[in-house]
Amino acid sequence: MTSVLGIDVGGTFTDFLLWQDGRVSVYKRPSTPEDPARGVLEGLHEMAARPQESLAARQELEVAHGSTVATNAIIERKGAKTALITTHGFRDLLVIGRQTRPSLYDLSPRRPPPLIPDELRLEAEERLDSHGRVLQRLDESQVERLLDELKAQGVESLAICFLFSFLNPDHERLVAEAARKRKLFVSPSHEVLPEHREYERTTTTVANAYVGPVVSRYLSRLESQLRKEGIVSLRVMGSSGGSMSPQSAGRLAVRTALSGPAGGVAGAFQIASAAGFDRIITLDMGGTSTDVSLCPGRIGERDEAQVGELPIRGASVDVLSVGAGGGSIARIDAGGALRVGPESAGADPGPAFYGRGRDPTVTDAQVVLGRITPEHLLGGRMDVRPDLSHSAIGDLSAPYGGDVTAAAAAVLRVVNAGMERALRVVSVERGHDPSASGGFTLVSFGGAGPLHACELAASLRMSRVLVPLYPGVLSALGIAAAPITKDLSAAALLTIPADGDGWREVEATLSRLSSELERRAAQELRDEGSPTDEVAVQRFLEMRYVGQSYELAVPADSSPAGGREMAPASFLPTFHALHQERYSHSDPARTTEVVNLRVRLTVATSAMEMPRLAPSRDDPLLGHREVWFDEPTQAAVYDRSRLSPGDTLAGPAVVVQMDATTAIPPGWEGVVDAWGNLVLEHTDA
Repeated sequence: MTSVLGIDVGGTFTDFLLWQDGRVSVYKRPSTPEDPARGVLEGLHEMAARPQESLAARQELEVAHGSTVATNAIIERKGAKTALITTHGFRDLLVIGRQTRPSLYDLSPRRPPPLIPDELRLEAEERLDSHGRVLQRLDESQVERLLDELKAQGVESLAICFLFSFLNPDHERLVAEAARKRKLFVSPSHEVLPEHREYERTTTTVANAYVGPVVSRYLSRLESQLRKEGIVSLRVMGSSGGSMSPQSAGRLAVRTALSGPAGGVAGAFQIASAAGFDRIITLDMGGTSTDVSLCPGRIGERDEAQVGELPIRGASVDVLSVGAGGGSIARIDAGGALRVGPESAGADPGPAFYGRGRDPTVTDAQVVLGRITPEHLLGGRMDVRPDLSHSAIGDLSAPYGGDVTAAAAAVLRVVNAGMERALRVVSVERGHDPSASGGFTLVSFGGAGPLHACELAASLRMSRVLVPLYPGVLSALGIAAAPITKDLSAAALLTIPADGDGWREVEATLSRLSSELERRAAQELRDEGSPTDEVAVQRFLEMRYVGQSYELAVPADSSPAGGREMAPASFLPTFHALHQERYSHSDPARTTEVVNLRVRLTVATSAMEMPRLAPSRDDPLLGHREVWFDEPTQAAVYDRSRLSPGDTLAGPAVVVQMDATTAIPPGWEGVVDAWGNLVLEHTDA
């Protein structure tokens, strides 16, 4: 029996999706932020206690896990006590940064302090030139003194980042070896990010050292507890859309920072592609944030992400996050304006609706407007207090003449405006037309996403919304379906003249680097216990025109291991086309550069396809209730579990299920497809 359990630990809820030989079951429970592993184990026990579940053969159960442990450690500044050893003269690189001004018109800007304080950023007397040649050899006795000093200060983790070490890592290896003898967690830049750009390489290495011990302890504890439950297989979702071993995730913890959003995009693209829609924009609205991504026939990737205002380099799914979720707190600011987020009520105390908090949130506004039915949240397992939602939103109603409904509607308009801006950034600002003429479908998921999807689609002039069968746990689906991958990179720094001169040398260098990275990646997979009999290899070149500062990731080829050579004639046209798509101009006659080479090995796994929806004999219509859509109206209430393929629904309506609620405004109608997806179309001209 093939059994995969996808688990997504979010800031508000922990989601479970179990796939067993084509049968799918889902579960959702509040997260336990003080100990995320406890929520995972309690969820497993609660799932196993349900009569419809069968988790007897736990030794055959494969658990795929995504979490926000690394992200929260950075944002909340709750990582390990970390030090940095770097080249003499570069200790303040973390403070100097890029010298950008993210708040251009802020008269009193405040930058967050670096992850490592001044006294723990130390310098070593060593130096390499821009070709990796030794100018000043590292003094090993000085290294011993520096490490003794750090141990005396109670440092737990060490980041090592020397100038040009991506070309020659010998000095970093010496420090790393000495530090590991002292039982420090060690994060050398040549293992984390062997690429140019000193600031980004340093911040990524430091972030990895900062969160590494936290993630390692968490995964070690979780793995041990799962083994006590009879579960021996655990893999961890990475930011790039693939999964890795717990050992790899602990060693390179920073690569898990966007695991949840990556799982959501992967799950959405899989569901939408099966339904016949491969040009999509994803809208993943959870309890704390909203993540959006554009997939123009493929899952978008990028080489840098922002986590807590910190640039983190490395391959990741291209996701833009904004502080807008169901738990986002609404308030009236000093100027009398209504603000929503980015602060969130989280899982504890949560929205006032949950009975423990008192802050007004987006979820409370939805309750006031009648769009959330209390008896269906988490299948009725959660005690809720609609009266507290009305009281909390009432605290915002003074500017609206005391009208609680008007205040709730204003909260939704404000939070929708923030999400609409994010959707425009990933579409319009990148040269894509999100409207009906652009052919894009808005795929909405997360516990709160389907409540806002139609209104957001209308604001972007999109005519189609797809709500998956299990929108509230779709990230868990993407995590469960993610293949095992291994990503490695190397600096290339090659110039490619447009006239073809020197192309043979470029091809030879890229092929050599690719072969070396493939061998290392395959060996690491074997060391982690992954099968390497059937491995697919993808190669990406980070390219730019000479004189530019930023690169585009260009797929060089996709082939079995040991595939064709990397000839410039095969990838240059792709680069020019991608540059035209992104920036609306290109110049095939201009000299280009290959800055970095990335290689990804993907281990073939069994396909996890969603089953087709079986017809239901029960009437899905539960009745009617008053719901506010610009004005109060009687809306039909449908039970999603009773819908059958081919069923049609017309707004105004509300579709309820255990993991999410879908709001269908007037002017929208939908049909249930063969997989149970709800495909909504805008009928108003």
